[in-house]
Amino acid sequence: MRNKKGFTFIEIMAVMIIIGIMAALIMPRIFSRIEDAKVTAAKVQIKNFEDALKLFYLDNNFYPSTEQGLQALVQKPTTGQIPKDWRADGYLETSKVPLDPWGNSYVYLSPGPNGQPYEIISYGSSGKQGGGTEITSEDIGQ
Repeated sequence: MRNKKGFTFIEIMAVMIIIGIMAALIMPRIFSRIEDAKVTAAKVQIKNFEDALKLFYLDNNFYPSTEQGLQALVQKPTTGQIPKDWRADGYLETSKVPLDPWGNSYVYLSPGPNGQPYEIISYGSSGKQGGGTEITSEDIGQ
């Protein structure tokens, strides 16, 4: 009789089932943490936009219009009310307006729908209004 080393098919299947059960229990927790992290990142980005908009307002005495959008924070507007004291290097640390954590553009409205001077919105993973997670500047406080 030879000494055979290795695993039987049944042993391999048992290990695969155990790994599958563990993955089924752990993966939802990991994915919910990822979504929580994206929501937090969107709130931080919106807060950064708010800070930049306040600086824009201090320099120019008005907020960018809806048409000018957040782009007015990185590139001097050429339409609508033109800012006279626009900062040469812009109001954001980057040279372009970042996308939200789901890869969608933020929505900027000025004036905001509830009487505030502006509102910044991320529609979350759906990228459209009413599609699920919606994060607004009004929700996190201006």
